[in-house]
Amino acid sequence: MNLVNWTPFRDMEGIIDRYSNLAMPRARVLGDTGKPFDWRPNVDISETKRDYLIKAELPEVEKEDVQVSVENGLLTISGERKYVKEDETETQHRVESMYGRFSRSFTLPSDTDEAKISAKAKDGVLTVRIPKTQEVVEKPVQITIE
Repeated sequence: MNLVNWTPFRDMEGIIDRYSNLAMPRARVLGDTGKPFDWRPNVDISETKRDYLIKAELPEVEKEDVQVSVENGLLTISGERKYVKEDETETQHRVESMYGRFSRSFTLPSDTDEAKISAKAKDGVLTVRIPKTQEVVEKPVQITIE
């Protein structure tokens, strides 16, 4: 059993972030560390018997512009999506894509093997694979009452 810190306003923060992105597409949002970032990539988190998976949507972000790090049980994905206008003769009427610096942080469960974490970028999706350590089988213990 893993204990998870309860943050009562976590869901509200997500709703506010989504509203900010719709109402003001260039609004800066606060990252999980409290520092301002230009945008937050969407992530999907799943679990198999052997590992946890984090898939981050990073369209048009070069893998050289992404950093994945782990420190004190906190996995951080950060980087930058750069705006490049390829055709100077083209007039853009609307740009809804988010550009700039980004960062997402996730607290790792206690059963992860931090030394074996791997990441792979393909088709605009960064997949971070977080292996689990060998499962500890809990055996019932009888306690004698004196």
